[in-house]
Amino acid sequence: MMSSARVVLEDRPESQPTGALLRSFVIGLTAFLTVVDLFATQAILPSLAKAYKVTPAAIGFAVNASTIGMAVAGLAVAFFSNRIDRRRGILVSLTLLSIPTALLAVAPDLTTFTVLRVMQGLCMSTAFALTLSYLAETCGAVDTAGAFAAYITGNVASNLVGRLMSAGLTDHLGLAGNFLVFAGLNLAGAVLVYFTLGRTRPMAATSAPLRSPFSFWAEHMRNAPLRASFGIGFLILFAFIGTFTYVNFVLVREPLALSRMAVGFVYFVFLPSIFTTPLAGRAVERFGTQPTFWGALALAGAGLPLLLLPNLVAVMAGLMLVGVGTFFAQATATGFVGRAATSDRGSASGIYLACYFFGGIVGSIVLGQLFDRFGWPACVAGIGVALGLAAVLALRLKMSAPATLAAQGV
Repeated sequence: MMSSARVVLEDRPESQPTGALLRSFVIGLTAFLTVVDLFATQAILPSLAKAYKVTPAAIGFAVNASTIGMAVAGLAVAFFSNRIDRRRGILVSLTLLSIPTALLAVAPDLTTFTVLRVMQGLCMSTAFALTLSYLAETCGAVDTAGAFAAYITGNVASNLVGRLMSAGLTDHLGLAGNFLVFAGLNLAGAVLVYFTLGRTRPMAATSAPLRSPFSFWAEHMRNAPLRASFGIGFLILFAFIGTFTYVNFVLVREPLALSRMAVGFVYFVFLPSIFTTPLAGRAVERFGTQPTFWGALALAGAGLPLLLLPNLVAVMAGLMLVGVGTFFAQATATGFVGRAATSDRGSASGIYLACYFFGGIVGSIVLGQLFDRFGWPACVAGIGVALGLAAVLALRLKMSAPATLAAQGV
C-alpha cells in the first residue's frame, strides 16, 4: 500500500488547500531538480570559453547542446508514451542524469563536453516530458493549469538558483567541483520522486485496442491549435536561449565589465518570475489563452530595447522583463498543449517539448552567429523577430469543440 506522501501529487487542491500547497511545492521542486543543470552552466560561460580556449558561439553551442538531447528524448517519449510507466521513467532518468553531470568535471576537451551535455539533455527531457504527462493524466481538468504553472515555476527557480550556485561554486570549488555538486542535486531529484509520486500503469495497459504511436502523432498534427503551440514552443526557447546565453559576454565586457560572481548575482532578475509564473493558470482562466499569451510576449518584447543600453540597471530591467514574459508564455503554452490534445497527452507533450528544445539549439546557433559576426544589437533583433512570429502563431490558439470536451473530461 502506498504511503500518503506518495500520492501528494494526486490530491485535489480545491478540496484540500493545505494539500494543494504541498502538492504545488513538490511539483515545483521536482521541476527544479530536473532542469537545474540546463541553464546553470550559462552563468560560467566566459570561464568555460577561457578554459577550452574557444569563441562565444562555440561554447554557446556546446553548453546548449543539451537541448539536442532534450529534443530527441522528447520525440522518443512521444513515440513510446503509451508503454512507459511514468513514475519509473522519471526515477530512472533522474538517476542516470547524475552520471554525465559528474563526468563534466573531467571532460578533457570541448567535443567531450558537448557529448556529455547531449547526454544530460536526453535524461532531463525524458524526466521533464514524463512529469508533464503524469500531471496531465492525474490532475483534474480544473487544476491542470495550476499544476503546469507550478512545474514551470520550478523551472524558473532553477534558472535563478542554479546560475547563482554555479557562479558561486565555480569561484570557490572550480569548474570540476561545480559539476560534482550538481550531480548530487540530480540524485536528490530521484529520491524526491521515489517518495512523492504515486505508482502508475503504462497507458497501453488501459487502452484497447492498442493504437500505433504514429496514429496519435498524425492526430496531433491535424490539430491546428496544437501545431501552432508546437511552433510557439520552438520560438519561445529560441528567444530565451539567445537572450540569456550571449548576454553573459556583454556583461563581462566593457562598459559593464562584471566579475564572474557579479554576473551570477545579475540572475536575481529571475526572482520576479518565480512569483508571476504561478499566476499563468489563473490568467488563462480569467482572460483566455490568447490574451494571456500576447500580454506575456508584449512584456518580453518591451525588455529588448533596454538590453542595448550601456547601463547595468537598464540591462537588468530588460532581462527581468524578458524572463517574466517568456516564462509566463511558456507556462501558458505548456498548459494549452495538455488541454488541446484530443488523445494521448503524453505524446502531445513529448512533441511540444521536442519542438521547444529544438528551438533552443537552433537559437544558440543562429543567434550565436549573429552575435559573433554583427554584435549584440543584431542578436537582440533576432530575438525580437522570434517573439513576433510567436505572437502571430498565437492567432491559432483556439481549441476545437472535441478538444474542449476532452479537456473537461466529457
